[in-house]
Formats: sequence, structure tokens, C-alpha cells
Amino acid sequence: MTDIIRSVKDLIEIHGKPKREVYLDSENSGLIFPEALEEMISCYRETGYGHPSITHKIGWMSYEKIFKSTQILADFINSSVDEIAYFHSGTEANNVAVTGLARAYKNRGKKIIVSSIEHFSVIFPAEKLENYGYRVVKIPVDEYGFINVDSLSNAVDKDTLLVSIAAVNHEIGTIQDIRGLVEIVKDKNPQTIFHTDAADALGKINFDVDRLGVDLATFSGHKVYGPKGVGVLYIKEGIKLEPVIYGQLSTQRLWPGVENIPAIAGFAKAIEIIRNNFDTFVFHMRSLRDDLIDGLLENIPYTLLNGPKGDRRAPDNVNVSFLYCEGEALTIELSMRGIYVSSGSACTSRLLEPSHVLLAIGRKHEEAHGSVLMKVTPMHTIEDVKYVLSQFPQAISRIRSLSPLKPEE
Repeated sequence: MTDIIRSVKDLIEIHGKPKREVYLDSENSGLIFPEALEEMISCYRETGYGHPSITHKIGWMSYEKIFKSTQILADFINSSVDEIAYFHSGTEANNVAVTGLARAYKNRGKKIIVSSIEHFSVIFPAEKLENYGYRVVKIPVDEYGFINVDSLSNAVDKDTLLVSIAAVNHEIGTIQDIRGLVEIVKDKNPQTIFHTDAADALGKINFDVDRLGVDLATFSGHKVYGPKGVGVLYIKEGIKLEPVIYGQLSTQRLWPGVENIPAIAGFAKAIEIIRNNFDTFVFHMRSLRDDLIDGLLENIPYTLLNGPKGDRRAPDNVNVSFLYCEGEALTIELSMRGIYVSSGSACTSRLLEPSHVLLAIGRKHEEAHGSVLMKVTPMHTIEDVKYVLSQFPQAISRIRSLSPLKPEE
């Protein structure tokens, strides 16, 4: 770690401080609303530092903070407070949704269906269950990441316990027709439970659990410009889950230990800000997204947009493959220019493996390796986008000049 820090400092000294800094890596960990941060600080100082299950004044105040925060989220997704369970990340929530469901319904069915572009926190626990007699079926997608509905319909049968399909894909921003997919699944087997990883949907599209008909839905604090360290699982009334870790319970029956109340409060404050500005934020992000996509595709040759265009794409998502360009090298070059992005697959870039999402939509390995993922936020400005567009052609040109791969003459 020390060597990495030293290398970064050396690069900064060599290249100098960038004229501007634009953080576009909200896929991995993002910017936080200042008001959400202040809410967390206030919580630590005044109301949320106690144990919410202890019967004294500070415990009561801490419990009240959790309850009020939960009410904000429940109202936003149209659920009851009793249908909300807290974890310490979206990854934990996804694991409980898959593994906890299998533990709770051991005799209902042994088939689990996921899309081929799900987050690894859904795919990996599902595959782990194969060691216990479960069968995992991965549904293919088209070139834009949309589910093949015929394959889904054909896969669902009386042995299907769970279907898990993300409402918005975390890498390419594809917005699935979750309501329509739920109807397909329930028509084939009303007992099949439908889970959606909605971490990248919350705050980006209208998300109403009752209208969509989902049984389980996952959310994450840092994906809505709140803090890291808090995840949520919506659990429809009547759905059973078993815990995956054990210990002393507080207010959460599925995850033992003391709740991260300041993070929960910060998450709720972020939701409150988004709720009060939803249409404005979505319009703003969509405008920045389109400017960024159009500017990159029009001004840099040999580029490919990954995922759909327009209203069927998340308003914050920009994922572009730059041919004859290695994505890891490009992230370093852009970083020296004050532009922070992720490459390949945001969750696996250090392994230098191509994104399973991009491979699933038909990209070649070299196209996936040359991809860059960026996400705009309500806090970004048009000046930020202009700066990014001014720097990208130079960065691409430099990295391509070093690459052994060249366009065919």
C-alpha cells in the first residue's frame, strides 16, 4: 500500500496538479451530499450514537432516529417500515436475499434464475448454492443488455425458487421492464420469488415496489450520494428469509450487531434530498450524460457506446469502449488530468479480467478491456463535462500512440 501511495505522489509531482478535478467513479464509491454528511455528524454528536435496543434516553433517541429514517425510505419506495431491513452494504443485502431465501425455503424449489449481467454479489452467492443441490440458470441479454423474455419464460418452472434481475444494470445502465418481467415469472409460477438489485435504480428512475410487484429489492447508501456502510433490503410482507450470520440482535432480525445509525441517517437525508428534487436531478443528469456521450463519440474515432441510448438508459450512466486503447492505462492517464473513472469492469479491474457484462452483450475481449465507465451526479456541472471532453481526445491519443494495436489501414 505504501508503494502505491508513493507512486501516486511521484506521478503528481511529475505531471503537476491538474487544472480541474472531476470525479466520475460513482459506480465504485461516490460523492456524498453535503447535507447527508452534516446529518451524519449531527447524529454522532446528538442523537444516534447510542444502542437503539437499550432502554434509556439515548437508546430511545437512537431508536427514534432509525425509525424516522426508515419512514423516509419506506415512503419513497411505497413500502411499510416493517418491510425494510438494514445491512452494512448492498453486497450484504444481495447475499441475504439469495442465500437467506434458500435457507428459508429448503423444500420449495432448487432452481435459481439470474440474468447474465447481474452484479457479482448476486451471481456468486447463487453459484455457491450449487454446492448444495441448486441449479443456477443465467438468462441471456441482447446487445443492449435487455433480458431475453422468451428465455426467461421458458426457464421458469415449478422448481424455480428465485428470479433475480437488476432494475438498472450497474455497468451499462440498461433499464429493465421489471413489472413486465415479474408478470412473466408469476404467470409461470406464482410461488417463485422475484428479487431485483435496485442499487442503481433508486434515485435514477421511479421505483415503486407495489407497482412493480417485486418481493425483494436491494438498495445501497453510496449509490444515492449518501454514505458508504449502509445497505437496505426491502422484504415484502409474507416473504421469509433466514440470517446468514448470527449474534446478538438489536432492532434488525437478519443482521446482528449494533446498527450504523449515522450511516442510516445519512442515507435517509440523501433520499429526502432526491425526493424533493427528483425531476430536476434526473433532467440534469440526463443532459450531462448525453453531452458526454455525444462529445466522446463525435470527437474520438473508433469508439463504441455500451448499452442503450435515450430513456432506456439510466440518466447517470456513460460506458464507452475506445478501440486500440487499454482501459487501465487510460484511467491512469485521465487521473493525471484530474478525471477519475473506472475501466473494464468496475468491480474486477484490478484482476485485469474483461467485464462479464460487456462480454454478455457481445463485446470482444479487447473491446471490453478498452472500456471506460463514468457516472454523472446531480452535483456535476456542464463545466465539468466540458473539461472532461477537452481532455479525453488528448488522453486517448497518447495511450493509442503507446499501444501495439493499430487501426487497419
